[in-house]
Amino acid sequence: MEEIYYVMVAILALLAVSGLYVGVTNDAVNFLNSALGSKAASFKTILIVASIGIIIGAVTSSGMMDVARHGMFHPELFTFKEVMLLYVGVMFANVILLDLYNSLGLPTSTTVSLIFCLLGSAVAVSLFKIATDDAISFSQLGDYINTAKAMGIVSGILLSVVLAFTMGTLVMWISRLIFSFRYMTMLRRLGAVWCGMSLTSILYFALFKGLKSQLAGTLFVEWVNEHLLLTLVATWVVCSLVLFFLQLFRVNILRITILAGTFSLALAFAGNDLVNFIGVPIAGLEAFTVSQGNENMLMEALAQPSSGASNNIIYIVISGVIMVITLWTSRKAMNVSQTELSLSSADGGGEQQFSSSLFSRAVVRAAVNTSHFFDKITPAPVKNFVSKRFEWADIEHSGAPYDMIRSTVNLTTASLLIAFGTSLKLPLSTTYVCFMVAMGSSLADKAWGRESAVYRITGVITVVMGWFVTGFGGFIIAFALGLLLMWGDVWAFGAITILCVYMFIHSNFIPKKKKDEKKKSDAVVRENLVDNTMTAVSETIKSSTRIYNRTIVALMKENRKALKELSAEASEMYEENRRLKYSIATTLRTTYSNDLNLSLYYVQILDYLNEMTKSLVHITRPSYEHIDNNHTGLSHLQSDELMSINADVNEIYSRIIYMFTSNDFSTIDEVLIMRDKLFERLAQATKDELARITAGESNSRAGMLFLGIISETKTMVLQSRNLIKSRRYFIEQEGKVIRQSRIYE
Repeated sequence: MEEIYYVMVAILALLAVSGLYVGVTNDAVNFLNSALGSKAASFKTILIVASIGIIIGAVTSSGMMDVARHGMFHPELFTFKEVMLLYVGVMFANVILLDLYNSLGLPTSTTVSLIFCLLGSAVAVSLFKIATDDAISFSQLGDYINTAKAMGIVSGILLSVVLAFTMGTLVMWISRLIFSFRYMTMLRRLGAVWCGMSLTSILYFALFKGLKSQLAGTLFVEWVNEHLLLTLVATWVVCSLVLFFLQLFRVNILRITILAGTFSLALAFAGNDLVNFIGVPIAGLEAFTVSQGNENMLMEALAQPSSGASNNIIYIVISGVIMVITLWTSRKAMNVSQTELSLSSADGGGEQQFSSSLFSRAVVRAAVNTSHFFDKITPAPVKNFVSKRFEWADIEHSGAPYDMIRSTVNLTTASLLIAFGTSLKLPLSTTYVCFMVAMGSSLADKAWGRESAVYRITGVITVVMGWFVTGFGGFIIAFALGLLLMWGDVWAFGAITILCVYMFIHSNFIPKKKKDEKKKSDAVVRENLVDNTMTAVSETIKSSTRIYNRTIVALMKENRKALKELSAEASEMYEENRRLKYSIATTLRTTYSNDLNLSLYYVQILDYLNEMTKSLVHITRPSYEHIDNNHTGLSHLQSDELMSINADVNEIYSRIIYMFTSNDFSTIDEVLIMRDKLFERLAQATKDELARITAGESNSRAGMLFLGIISETKTMVLQSRNLIKSRRYFIEQEGKVIRQSRIYE
């Protein structure tokens, strides 16, 4: 039986690797987003700086494992077997939970995940132990569990959210009031002093958060603690002088400050959060080493403080390397980062990642009313001055979600709050502080305009609520897995291992075709708007023809499954075109802002496509609902009429696709004649159906569905005709013929 524990130790090691991969994917948002959001450097440069910080942080890590060893339970009351199953349950639950958040693109705290997974698994093992031992009562559960840590984390969530958001808002408002969006003049005057202050806070953060364990107890740290104010002032003066001389040589000191902040956050992340990923596996390895496979040995050794990094340095270094590899290769890291960037972006137009909610609308309404009140009582000169300071201007012309002033504020404020909280031994979460500071600075910077505020607030609420769900979800998942492992023993261990391996590989390494295609489409739009628009129109019309044809056939055969699939496909196509329509402003601003003919063409095309795909949804969805509700199908007369109309629609669409792909409009008059004949036929079909309904010869529900399909078919064809007329007009105006291989097959 001892062999199974070798397998468990090996599985824990593999889970440590997957935990590092999943954890870095989630936590990368903490130290990457400020640099990414302001485009302070190239993506490669930002990753290099963060990688150096991670390696140094990992090498200098204390390797503290006390949280995993005895932070949430009393190991001296558990046997080796129980501890091993407890740890396996924790690692399985931790990987599942974090991977779920990464898939949803939501940042969460690895600390919260670890704490509550430990708590859930420990409670499960304790309850199973009590239930199978008559000598122990359930009232003694408190003797096995240490809940103080969990309560500290919960209070830390509330403290982090409120304090970080408030400070981020206040510091950003003051900074923008000083520098405005046209900050170059003030930066030359005050930049060295202001960036020197930022750099001082970042260095202080790196010292007391990133390297606090290595420097603890040294004479240097003791002297700094005794003369903290003097040290900070001296550091501020030195940093300001250095930056002043660099500025004389036209060095962008904002970039230096931002990259330094990125480095320090990555350093602190690797140096202190490492325990969240490898603490449990190393604790399991130590338990195995002490017990030598003796299942019934009590784990009193784990109740003692950890031996530090000296015995685990090789594992820590390997972990640092894995972190860096993950940082460079993980797709989901960018997915998580995109959530914060979308909520922080100064671009409030376009479609938002989150929808509005009753609460967010109430908050925005209250904020607008409050703003109107202060506008009335504020003197006009003050109001005009503040208004001018907050007039948005893109002086960097980088296309970044926000400028380097806000990026510096984010890094500085987050560093100060985390360092201050660490010095006071407050349970602040790095993730929560970084995210909420970014949200507060976005609010103060007026990135949350009236066009986007309700969506941004909903997004923030979604993320914050997700943090609380992290604790609850981690506890439930770990509790369930812990009970299953204790009950099923080896068989449960094998089944859960296979399941988690499948989930991890499927989620992280199997490509998601639709998402990749969507990202590629966005890139192509910006590279060549005209060609991409032509391709999109041709593909949309071809897909619409196929969906329309299959819907008519499936409706005749009352094929519910096919109608469900077609309805989903039509809805997806409509949402994609709707997304493009609502991103018009951003697309035009970043591509052909001075070409009015092209802008008009692009806007018209997207509007027509949006209406056409909407009509298709209004055909497929009612058809599916009709059959799904087991209503009477179409009559033979209705089916024959729709099949005949379908043939005419296919012929018209085929010619339109040919004209789009070949730019040959010689047959456009024929298409218009075909369209007019189809419209006459649709009108006659409508009259005939109304006559049948009046005479009681047609089922009312089937009749209304038939009339709805007729009406939406007319709209589809009408918008298709508008598409081709818009295309011809654009080519005639530009004198430009775009050659492309024929798409229609």
